[in-house]
Amino acid sequence: METATKTQITVEALVKAPVEKVWKYWNEPQHIKQWAFASDEWHAPFAENDARTNGKFKTTMAAKDGSMSFDFEGVYSHVEPNKVIEYDIADGRKVKITFTAQGSETKVTETFEAEGTNPIEMQRGGWHAILDNFKKHTEAN
Repeated sequence: METATKTQITVEALVKAPVEKVWKYWNEPQHIKQWAFASDEWHAPFAENDARTNGKFKTTMAAKDGSMSFDFEGVYSHVEPNKVIEYDIADGRKVKITFTAQGSETKVTETFEAEGTNPIEMQRGGWHAILDNFKKHTEAN
């Protein structure tokens, strides 16, 4: 049994949209493909999502120039519609996302276990960039 405590990283955004819309845009594959990447040089050509406890998800993140791609995938351990998503990434790390309605806006908070290869600030920056893309996509549509 692993006894080391993994570093937790949290990113958050206030999205100018009601929680029902935020939930829909977070979970529907046609929307995931519009925001699940960290920079304009990348895109998400494939996404599938079964947003329920024990459901699976997979999003392909790829460089637009074709030089690199990877699948971000895992299994949901707990899902409460419009409130919380918890999942295990394929590499074993855990993620928790909360959706907090604040009138006509929604606070999205993601907390994830850091991986051991890249610096913490780089990981935080990447996850925050993806969350910012989500916010932009949701507010613009």
